[in-house]
Amino acid sequence: MWMRHASVLVALLGSLSAAGAQEFRIEDVPSARAVTAGDLKPGVIAFSDQQSGAAGADANLIAFSEWTRARPAEKKFLALYPDYVEPTVTKVASSSGGPTGPTVEKLSMYVAQARFLLDRAPGAIMLSRYVTLAFLEKIDPAIKHKAIAAADVSPLSDTQGTGNQNPERRWCTGRPALICIQSSYKLEGRIPLGIMLVNKLRDSAKKVSDQIDFQSELSQPATADLDQAGLRDLTGIDAPVAGVLEQNIFYVNQIMKFGKFFAVFQADPADSGKTVVTAFMVLAVEAGVLDKKKEYENVPVLRNLVPAQVLMGQSSFNSGDSISAGLPKYARNEIKTIAGLLARDK
Repeated sequence: MWMRHASVLVALLGSLSAAGAQEFRIEDVPSARAVTAGDLKPGVIAFSDQQSGAAGADANLIAFSEWTRARPAEKKFLALYPDYVEPTVTKVASSSGGPTGPTVEKLSMYVAQARFLLDRAPGAIMLSRYVTLAFLEKIDPAIKHKAIAAADVSPLSDTQGTGNQNPERRWCTGRPALICIQSSYKLEGRIPLGIMLVNKLRDSAKKVSDQIDFQSELSQPATADLDQAGLRDLTGIDAPVAGVLEQNIFYVNQIMKFGKFFAVFQADPADSGKTVVTAFMVLAVEAGVLDKKKEYENVPVLRNLVPAQVLMGQSSFNSGDSISAGLPKYARNEIKTIAGLLARDK
């Protein structure tokens, strides 16, 4: 009898524990930043990544120049550094044609924004605890990470790195809580097969890799260094900023120029016992990659490998939950996982 009651109790506690650890769910909205703290629902992430007036593969992208003009607050905090401009790189002649010599490298921005509630006060959240390799590894197991020293950072002197050096400080230095990371991601599903075909069909010395390698820093900026007024403008929430968690991806071997994850933690204006998190995921895509549409469409076996469609998750080659799924799905999964990790870590 006692054992039966004990079993029932264990099962009940287990179900309560599972319910307490329930995952967040994504709710797509026109603009996550426009969702007020009072309108946020427990366990729900308000998410947006669509550009108004755009359609198809362009629905999730905005030209860097337009982004800079129309959204100065975003550009200030979400570019690789505040004064970042599209870099001038040296292009060499290729079989696909295009400009050669010094050329301004045009970028298209994927900008995802999300907002959710944590059921504890900002003072109870120690952000430095998340500046670890272990935290990154939990977010996306498909991406492999290893810690590196600041001295191991790429010199950023090749085409991929040109323009990415922060003029204010050397990457992986200058912040109290910071780690430096080398990461790699092996593309999944049918994409490696498609890349193999591309490399066979293209007359180019530079081959497309089936692996994305990148370097980044994960940090918590010092509270005293936070631009309180600017960050309130960015989030649209008039409440003190308790802290920021930031990952700067300053070197990528292909496809992307840079990336950033940026999360702002503020007290709920109506309930100081809760925290509003406004999170952004930003990826700068090389416009030259997107311009290869005709090159791929003219080859029947590659029509479903048009880069813009693959990046936006609109191709039959897309698969999984990581980068190979396309940026929209990848961003949703990343932010959903991060929200869950933050909520469970009490």
